[in-house]
Amino acid sequence: MRGSGGARAGAGVPIPRQRRASVPGPRQDYLDAFVEEEDDVFAPRTPASAHAADASVTDWSVGIPADSGSGGHDDARPTGTPVPGKGGKGRAFTGIAAAAVTTVLAVIVAGQVADDAGGADVQSQSATDQARDTRGPASRADGRAPAPEATPLTYDEKMGRIYPLGAELKGSGKFDAVPGIAEAPGAGQKFTYRVDVEQGLGLDAALFAEAVQKTLNDQRSWAHNGARTFERIYSGKPDFVITLASPGTTADWCAKSGLDTTEDNVSCDSAATERVMINAYRWAQGSETYGDSKIHAYRQMLINHEIGHRLGYGHVTCDKDGDLAPVMQQQTKFLDHDGIRCRANAWPYPGS
Repeated sequence: MRGSGGARAGAGVPIPRQRRASVPGPRQDYLDAFVEEEDDVFAPRTPASAHAADASVTDWSVGIPADSGSGGHDDARPTGTPVPGKGGKGRAFTGIAAAAVTTVLAVIVAGQVADDAGGADVQSQSATDQARDTRGPASRADGRAPAPEATPLTYDEKMGRIYPLGAELKGSGKFDAVPGIAEAPGAGQKFTYRVDVEQGLGLDAALFAEAVQKTLNDQRSWAHNGARTFERIYSGKPDFVITLASPGTTADWCAKSGLDTTEDNVSCDSAATERVMINAYRWAQGSETYGDSKIHAYRQMLINHEIGHRLGYGHVTCDKDGDLAPVMQQQTKFLDHDGIRCRANAWPYPGS
């Protein structure tokens, strides 16, 4: 009976848990070799205050009774009167028991270290993953290389493109002057002009202004052989205003000079006003006579043709089959006439 007077001191006293359940205690046959019949090696030892010489080992009272699972309270502290160790075998066993405890503790600590190491590995892996996810701007989350930045289009590339604009569009009739100036490059008779673009067209005003300056001062144009030079201004009074406008607004301004542009949706020089009107529909979409592949040349022809009117030139046609059409021919409307096939041409002096 546990706790009765006939039981040996400490024989049924549970030992407090200080190890994991999965770690086995010392083998019983190992312990029995050091036990005498009258000795109870699992009895609590004299406290350190009573036996200072054995303090280093007697503070660790460890053992697993064979019936430790028989309903005892694992958390109860040892009871009864401490029994001093007897003889060399007792001391030897005490040392062995301490060694066994140390071994058990070493196993426990090793398990904890392994667990901690595992946690450290997880943390290390997590840190690595986080580092991999923290990427610079040159990387993409899907692992692919970033798309290269788009190269800005050149002037020729922009002039070779078709732009959306309705054939029946009528804008607000309000204009914005394109800022900046472009000095006359030659020494001939100088003409100054301003470039106006109707608001809301959605077209590149700067491109249009650049096209006018380059086209008029080309040696194949009206600047041929230094006869004339053209300068774009932003303020002050120009000799004329080259105006990019919707078809409806173009028709209004051309009507002021008695010209009807609605039949073929064309441009005009409104001679009674300061404006040379370039129909934005034609500028954006071109004509059947030139086709999409020659839209750049067609735009040059528009500028040269209408400025030619401002300079005093009238309409003419080619007279021989297969010849280049004169720039003052109405090439938006036709190339061939009276059985004569003319070739598209954008320049007053194409052979220069």
